[in-house]
Amino acid sequence: MSEFGSEDVPRTRETEVAPVTEPVAEPPGAAPAEQPAPVPKTRTGAAFNALILGAIILILLLVFILENTESVKISYFGAGFHLSLGVALLLAAIGGALVTGIVGAARILQLRRHARRVRTRHRA
Repeated sequence: MSEFGSEDVPRTRETEVAPVTEPVAEPPGAAPAEQPAPVPKTRTGAAFNALILGAIILILLLVFILENTESVKISYFGAGFHLSLGVALLLAAIGGALVTGIVGAARILQLRRHARRVRTRHRA
C-alpha cells in the first residue's frame, strides 16, 4: 500500500469523506424552533426614542453653553444688554425654531381647511 491509502487512486479533497454529523433530536413534545415575532412599532416606543434623543441634545446644548461663557453685548430694536455667548446663540436658535413652527402650523391649518372643503364637495 502507498501513503495515500490505496494503490489505485490517490486521495484528494474530492474523494475525502466528510465526517458524519447526526441531527440533534428535539425532546418529545417540544415545538419546533421558530424565530420570535418582531416587536411591533408603537407610538409609545417612538416617543421613548424621541425622549432619549432629546436628552442627548439637551446635554450637548448644556456643554455648548458652559464652554461659551464669554459675555457679549446684544442689541435688539435699540435695547442693549450683555449676555453670555452660549445663551445668546441658544436664544437665537429657539427664536428660529419658533418662527419655523409658526409657519409650519399655518401651512398645516391651510391644508386641513382645503381638505375639508374637498370632502364636503364630494359628499354633495
